[in-house]
Amino acid sequence: MSPEPIKAVVQRVTGLTLAGKARTGHWTMMDTSVEVGGSSAASTPMELVLMALGGCTGMDVLSILAKMGQPVEDYRIELEGERSEEHPKVYTKIRLTHVVKGKVDPERLAHAIELSETKYCSVSGMLKKSVNIETNYRVEP
Repeated sequence: MSPEPIKAVVQRVTGLTLAGKARTGHWTMMDTSVEVGGSSAASTPMELVLMALGGCTGMDVLSILAKMGQPVEDYRIELEGERSEEHPKVYTKIRLTHVVKGKVDPERLAHAIELSETKYCSVSGMLKKSVNIETNYRVEP
C-alpha cells in the first residue's frame, strides 16, 4: 500500500509574497527579489529546495550517527546550488558539505552520509535523478 499523499496549500499574502502550509500546519513564507516584483521578505522557492535537501539528509545523518554512538557536538550542512542560465532555471549542480564538530569517526560519518543519500533521504532521491549532487564532509575538533 502506498503512503497517503501529502497535501499542501500555498496562499498569496501580498504581491508575490506567498505562504505555504502542509499537514503539519506550519506556515512557510516564500518571496522573490524586489527586482522581479517581490518584497525580498522571505526565502525563494529555489532556496527552500536547497534547505529541504539539507534538512532531509541532515536529519538522516544525525539520526544514524546517534545510533552509531558517535558524539556529535554540533552539525551543519553548507549547500551551494548552481542553476542553468535559461528558463526554467533548474539546479544543474548542488554541492553539500557536512560539517561535524566532535569526536566523530570520519569513516562512520561517510557511511551515515552514504546511507542517507542512497537509501533514506527522499529529497536527495528525487533530486539526484536530474541534478549532479556532490557531497563532502569534514570533522572539526
